[in-house]
Amino acid sequence: MMIKKLALFLFFLVFSGLLLAQESNGDASVEKKVFIDNLLSKMTLQEKVGQLRLVSVGGDLTLHKVLDQIQAGEIGGIFNTVVEPDLFQMQERALKSPSKIPLYFGFDIIHGHRTVFPINLGIASTWDRSAIAKVAEVSANEATTDGLNITWAPMVDITRDPRWGRVSEGFGEDPYLTSEAGRIFVEKMQKQSLADKKSLVTTVKHFALYGAVEGGREYNSTDMSERKMFQEYLVPYKAAIDAGSRAVMVSLVSVNGIPATANHWLLTEVLRNQWHFDGVVVSDHGAIRELINHGVASDPKDAVRVAIKAGIEMSMNDEYFLQFVPELVKEGAISEDEINQACRHVLELKYDMGLFSDPKRNLDPTLDIDTMFADNRLHRAEARDVARRSIVLLKNENEILPLAKNKKIAVIGPLADSKRDILGSWSGAGRANLAVTPLEGIKNAVKNPESISYAFGANLSDDENLYRFLNLYGETTKFDNRPADKMIAEAVKIAKKADIVIAFVGEAEGMAHESSSRTDLSLPATQKQLLNALKKTGKPLVIVLMNGRPLTLSEEYAQADAMLETWFLGTEGGNAIADVLFGDYNPSGKLPISFPDNVGQIPVYYSHLNTGRPRGTENMGKYTTSYFDSPNEPLFPFGFGLSYTNFAMDFSLSSSEMNKNGEIIVKVNVENIGNKEGMQTVQLYLQDVTASVSRPVKELIGFENISLKPHEKGEVEFVIKYDMLKFWNDKMQYVAEPGKFNVFIGSDSTTQNKQTFTLLD
Repeated sequence: MMIKKLALFLFFLVFSGLLLAQESNGDASVEKKVFIDNLLSKMTLQEKVGQLRLVSVGGDLTLHKVLDQIQAGEIGGIFNTVVEPDLFQMQERALKSPSKIPLYFGFDIIHGHRTVFPINLGIASTWDRSAIAKVAEVSANEATTDGLNITWAPMVDITRDPRWGRVSEGFGEDPYLTSEAGRIFVEKMQKQSLADKKSLVTTVKHFALYGAVEGGREYNSTDMSERKMFQEYLVPYKAAIDAGSRAVMVSLVSVNGIPATANHWLLTEVLRNQWHFDGVVVSDHGAIRELINHGVASDPKDAVRVAIKAGIEMSMNDEYFLQFVPELVKEGAISEDEINQACRHVLELKYDMGLFSDPKRNLDPTLDIDTMFADNRLHRAEARDVARRSIVLLKNENEILPLAKNKKIAVIGPLADSKRDILGSWSGAGRANLAVTPLEGIKNAVKNPESISYAFGANLSDDENLYRFLNLYGETTKFDNRPADKMIAEAVKIAKKADIVIAFVGEAEGMAHESSSRTDLSLPATQKQLLNALKKTGKPLVIVLMNGRPLTLSEEYAQADAMLETWFLGTEGGNAIADVLFGDYNPSGKLPISFPDNVGQIPVYYSHLNTGRPRGTENMGKYTTSYFDSPNEPLFPFGFGLSYTNFAMDFSLSSSEMNKNGEIIVKVNVENIGNKEGMQTVQLYLQDVTASVSRPVKELIGFENISLKPHEKGEVEFVIKYDMLKFWNDKMQYVAEPGKFNVFIGSDSTTQNKQTFTLLD
């Protein structure tokens, strides 16, 4: 009896607590509405329009002009300023504006802030949720310490065309992996409450389909069926919004003939009405005036009208809002209610961020530049850990790696000692002088640094136009004026004296950036000539790639005794590379994107549909889906990555049948059958064998990491639920259909290790 009374008492306490919490939340919501209603009622139309303007200092818009506009209530947010005294000064002016509405401060914090982590392709290569979370947490903490409170990230555009320059900024080709990365970024950056002083508001981008531009050419158009959009390309945006992202940045491209910035279906029908997004919608840089070039607006004033009618709320670096919105309202082309609603979303965000109660949070007006960029502000240990998890071992013939630290090593290549390039594009507030290059990392790792020799070897390219492009806004990539044959001769000379040669080749960071599309994904001729010469020395050749996209590497793969994909690893990249080369860390990275064997295969991705005439081992005839001059398969498939040890896997299903209220438990037995401790990423794929529309040959639906000592065994468990079997059918209904499903378990997307279950009607 006593136990029953105690249980009832505890239930009463819990239930009362829930009611109080709900009542408290309700009170807070009412309080916010009353506050914003009152504020809006006192604001002029000009002030409301001001809240919809995001501006940056630069060009004709000097700091003095910006400060004056802020004080007049004509600016809602600032971006691209990371100097705290300047931010403090701006916020002081905002508090002197007619309605005293604070600013928020934004910046592109894509893969780190002061500490630069690997580019997002590298972060995705970890296939490690804890590593992704670490990047997001550190980035948010550093950014908010600098007084920033919103970022234009995460970038979750699905990319299956590596010709596109911004592939480096995303998480690869797969909806599930990208969704997981985006979700974690949102949750760890924003934290549980936006009022947390370490909370950084996320702006998921680029909505939508930016990574699907035709020909991989920047800012180009996209044309895609609605089903493919919802089944694959829109999935990561939805995941980030479901995770709570409070802002969305709109793509610069046209979607099925209508620019995203002017696309009412995309911004209102899908984003607002179907997905119930209630945050802020931001245009990309200059996108509104670009509507004239797109041919959907006749002049700047018309462009503003079209954008607002579509669903754009905040205008990034566009002078037209302030100039034309009041006129458009007066003429009745847009209503003040539309402006009020957009302004309300901005004010609600600022309210939830705690800016009205603490507008100067994290702002120190006395902070000097030296302190802001001090080394002791960096999170080097975290950066090194994530960087080495990002490295993918692509080849290791005769187990040439890991290297002994007492060997004579020749470090060669144009990227071996480049502090700027190892940071990668979109490295934000990071400083190249604080980065560790591969050469420095290798020397740090060995007992006798004098055993390490170095030669530049070759320029990245001999294309003068490329260097002009890379250095258009200031010198970032240096050109060595020595004759090419002399540089190669120097490299060959030190290679012959070494026990092993490590060649660092790939791209300059500016070659894998916004507006850096390529048609040729092979290494430039200068680097190929260098590798040919090094191979002829007969010394073991380790090729270390530094790049921001998949490259075509069949020739280099044949030359290499070992090959590592390191991407651009960030501040601690050099030390991370050395950790892997010398075996202080066993590589565990997996590719988040397929590497084409030939550029003509693009798009090449694992989750393609089958055809009526698939090519297989038993069907090698002429009339099949194939090329006569190239394989169908990529050089390196999605999910691929080797280790210094080997793993064996088998698995079982809890049942051979499932109903819509049930689930299938997948138990995977993993054994480290090698002699080194290592981590394996167990990948779970699904195939819907027969459906009302053609379904992919495989789809990733889960992954887990497991670390095992030599000969140790472990178990990984997955749960397949009914909702994981759903897809968009030909009537655009999201359904699961009865029938057979194949379950695949493996270490990459080519696995044929499968079992089958049936979904019952």
